Amino acid sequence: MDSKQAPNFSEIIEAQKILKPIVKQTAIEHSRIFSNLSGAEVFLKLENLQSTGSFKVRGAINKLYHLTPEELSHGVTCASAGNHAQGVAFAASKMDVHSKIFMPIFTPPLKVIATKAYGADVELIGDNFDEAYVAAKKYAAESNATFIEPFDDRQIIAGQGTIALEIFDQLKDIDEIYVPIGGGGLISGIAIVAKQINPSIKIIGVESEGTASMINSIKKKQIITLPQVSSIADGIAVKRPGELTYKIISELVDDFVVVSDEEIAHITYLLLQRGKLLAEPSGVVSLAAIAGRKRNCIDKRVLAIISGGNIKMSLLEQILEKGMLNEKLRVRIRILAPDVSGELNEITAILEKFKASIHDVWHDRFSNIVPVGYVRITITFHLQEENQIEMIKSELEKRKKVFEVLD
Repeated sequence: MDSKQAPNFSEIIEAQKILKPIVKQTAIEHSRIFSNLSGAEVFLKLENLQSTGSFKVRGAINKLYHLTPEELSHGVTCASAGNHAQGVAFAASKMDVHSKIFMPIFTPPLKVIATKAYGADVELIGDNFDEAYVAAKKYAAESNATFIEPFDDRQIIAGQGTIALEIFDQLKDIDEIYVPIGGGGLISGIAIVAKQINPSIKIIGVESEGTASMINSIKKKQIITLPQVSSIADGIAVKRPGELTYKIISELVDDFVVVSDEEIAHITYLLLQRGKLLAEPSGVVSLAAIAGRKRNCIDKRVLAIISGGNIKMSLLEQILEKGMLNEKLRVRIRILAPDVSGELNEITAILEKFKASIHDVWHDRFSNIVPVGYVRITITFHLQEENQIEMIKSELEKRKKVFEVLD
């Protein structure tokens, strides 16, 4: 079986039978919040709740299942800074196969720990993915281990396509499916199934502005390599799409849109704050496209693939902070006040009057911009309602306080 040929529909049916005892059939949820934002009926396919926290495990299991006993005896290897690593490690553990994963030195410790927990040997090497990739290929050549491609492979694509089979079993009458694009394996598998079952359905590919290698390749009608990629959606940060995925996507995907990092962060925040679902930035780009009305989907039934939930805690903290500040649920006020006893108590009394919960207080007496005899106080606090900040500002003005609300 040529791994560089597109899988047919029957191969994806076969993959579903292979995966059924191992992976979850993830839920589809209707989202009232995002339906209101977009004007469409919005449904979410929750692959962030999949084993290992990502769709990647589907392709990995299907790939290993199709290796020969001789290939399996030498083990498997891959290079990844995240979801692909965990998918391969999980699949290998389920089949009692040795796996060695090469991860860049910068890989967050939690992802390294998770990959090891699935039974893999992990080697941290290189300052970036490309260097880890070279090391993994070298190891494969020296050890005869099978290198597991992240997306540009027939069995990988077939495994990812099982998501679409589930969608059509779970939900009827979908007009459009929005899918994140990194290397293109996920959307390739989904498009093959969708166009077989319902040729009129629209498949929409979504990339971030800083990682749009597939969209640029489609526009130029040839595969191009971006000089660099930059996005908080690191799971889809691919400089060069696959040859096989490029061919499939060129033929079967109907439209492409891009979303900004700011839009991605906002939707990650809203999905957690209002939808009670944790997803990684690359996992929500499809939903960001719908909520941002990148296409006219008013009154249509649309589905977003939420492709993963493995987010760095430091990034999550930053996204939550920014989201709360934007919604005026967390506020920072800087006040220039006389450096005398009782001044801070007067200010905090105002905040307590409106049931603000103080997060932290910072004093600056020594900067050149602070006059002698004064202190600059920065207070971060939480509010229950957005309009409370206007009442607090009014009260501070009545007391003749010199202040500014910080962005």
